[in-house]
Amino acid sequence: MKRILTGNEAVALGALHAGVRVVTGYPGTPSTEALASLLAQDLPGRHVEWSTNEKVAFEIAAGAAWAGRRALCTMKMSGLNVAYDAVVSIAYSGTNGGLVVYVADDPGVSAGMPEQDTRGFALMTDVPMLEPSSVEEAYELTKAAFELSEAVGGIVFLRLTTAVALTHGILDAPEPPALPPAGPVVLERNIQKYTKAGSAICLGQHAALLERLAQSETWLHERGLHRLTLGKEVGLGIAVVGAPAAYVDEALAAAGIEKGEASILHAASTLPFPTDEADALLRHCGSILVLEELEPHFERALVLDAYRLGYPGRIVGKLDGTLSRSGEYGAAEIVAGLVACSSWPVGTAGEPAQAVARPSPQATSRVPQAGLPPQATCHAPQAAQAPRPAPSVRRECSESILPSANSEAEERGASCEPAPRPITVCAGCPHRGTYMAIEAAIKKSGFKKDEVMVTGDIGCTILGMNPPFDLLWNEVSMGSSVSLAQGYVHAGIATPVIATIGDSTFFHGGIPGVLNAVQHRTPLVVVVMDNGWTAMTGMQVNPGTCDAEQKGGRRIDLATVIPALGVDRFEISDPFDLAATTAILTTFLQEKDGVRVLLARQECAIQARRRGVRRPPVEIDLAKCVLCKRCIQITGCPALGCSADDGAEQLGQNRPMQSSGSAVRQRILVDAALCTGCGLCAAVCPTSALALPAAREGEGAR
Repeated sequence: MKRILTGNEAVALGALHAGVRVVTGYPGTPSTEALASLLAQDLPGRHVEWSTNEKVAFEIAAGAAWAGRRALCTMKMSGLNVAYDAVVSIAYSGTNGGLVVYVADDPGVSAGMPEQDTRGFALMTDVPMLEPSSVEEAYELTKAAFELSEAVGGIVFLRLTTAVALTHGILDAPEPPALPPAGPVVLERNIQKYTKAGSAICLGQHAALLERLAQSETWLHERGLHRLTLGKEVGLGIAVVGAPAAYVDEALAAAGIEKGEASILHAASTLPFPTDEADALLRHCGSILVLEELEPHFERALVLDAYRLGYPGRIVGKLDGTLSRSGEYGAAEIVAGLVACSSWPVGTAGEPAQAVARPSPQATSRVPQAGLPPQATCHAPQAAQAPRPAPSVRRECSESILPSANSEAEERGASCEPAPRPITVCAGCPHRGTYMAIEAAIKKSGFKKDEVMVTGDIGCTILGMNPPFDLLWNEVSMGSSVSLAQGYVHAGIATPVIATIGDSTFFHGGIPGVLNAVQHRTPLVVVVMDNGWTAMTGMQVNPGTCDAEQKGGRRIDLATVIPALGVDRFEISDPFDLAATTAILTTFLQEKDGVRVLLARQECAIQARRRGVRRPPVEIDLAKCVLCKRCIQITGCPALGCSADDGAEQLGQNRPMQSSGSAVRQRILVDAALCTGCGLCAAVCPTSALALPAAREGEGAR
């Protein structure tokens, strides 16, 4: 079926043909029309929305992709600046369903804002970016982007420019097929993949990311998406990526050059760079003109490839000052490049044709750029001519000259290895009570722990992913938990979804996500853990810190802010009151609709003590203690321990109490120096052996 579409509409049609289920975005010319065209259609089984901002939009799409659904997120180039904090973290983690980020650049600044080249983001993130040059390519490469994303398990960028996004063209494509039934939602508890909790995790994810990029290069090559046609040997070569490809034929015709005479590499991407095709072009041509709008990213990669091969010819583009790093490219700009390649005929009056070609602003300066010689020739030393190794990012360490990090420990013997010590929250941390309440509420609501998605966020709150809670599934960037949770909802998860977030993080990036959920009536439970400080980074104040610490500022109370966002249910609880907090969360989980927010409020224990708040420690009645160790196993509080005689058990093992007459040989200990009297251990003690002093009972939240 032939139809006239814009590039934006072709992207939308390609996404429908690819089976996209979740589409999010934020309007911004020149990308707006892609999502708008989907909103104008009746698309049962799909969720399409304008989100609060680009970061929220991306996180929702990422949540859906983590859940195994194909998702598309749309924005203009300036919006990628907003989303990038989350983009780079999700890129490290990878995806399950296909995740495509469509971003539109604006060379020539027809719509205002900076003339930004988002290929730089792809390079920083080591994520493939496909670059259509026509309406037809926009359709085809959108479908390919989803296939590539799922083939390698990661994000794929799709980059259009204004000339492609807003131009009209004839596209011959069938109507989108009916959406097949959705398979089961992917719920994968994998701290190594979905969090950034530690250097070892991040380094491993980075290695996997680089491997996905190498796989993407192979995938694009095998499918022939980089188109190479070879012309006259030792003649002119043209390497083009993106919108300028539409003007190459026109410029060659104006120059009187037969189309088959020039060798042309029409690349589908700058990253990954089409090394095999570029090698073939370099080996065949005497000079090469590089055509790309804005930054010389493709040209730099080609120059490095030429250096490796010892290429003796000339490379013409931006780096030698011939072409401009600003504005759109048309036939005139290509003509200027042909002039520099000595491919333009002499004028009728004996005057060189350079006089009629539009020079670039940089063409007046012959100062070499990026360390290249003035003529940008690429004479490489002999050593540089070795064959290119197969793409790989894994470095073998068995032959490393560096000593093993464990060499000393190996010499001492395995018996000297330290015991595992999972990081947990401090003694008296109110987050402990919130985690315990969430876990208890899941059970009371009739759900299994491994079927309820609980998203995590940055800060002390993320420690709920560790034992004894093992509760949080992921961590991305400030405020992402609320938006990621919405992605899981739109993916079709059957059980409730809980987003957890700290107070400082909520002010930083959580509010837009809650607004988005309210606007779109997304059923969601949000737990805001308010300890009054930005604690993990050193107890800095945040807008919710008490007035006395604001140093001339004023406190902004979350108890006022959250209801003003329009949430459907709002409750405040003291996380040290385990029964009450559990009851609220149980009710929230049993409800089906609306945005339900719990503000779990109690001050950080460290700061409370610094301000002189003292509570008597928990007391233990040894006559009632049966050494079940529920207090230790459920709370994980470092103020609790277990004393034993020689040869007695390891902490946390559930062995029967040993006794000799009336003397107890093993017993639970409460470290009075660490205990803050929160009472959570007493709340889970089945025999009431642990109890709060009378002075502590009934004390409310701050």
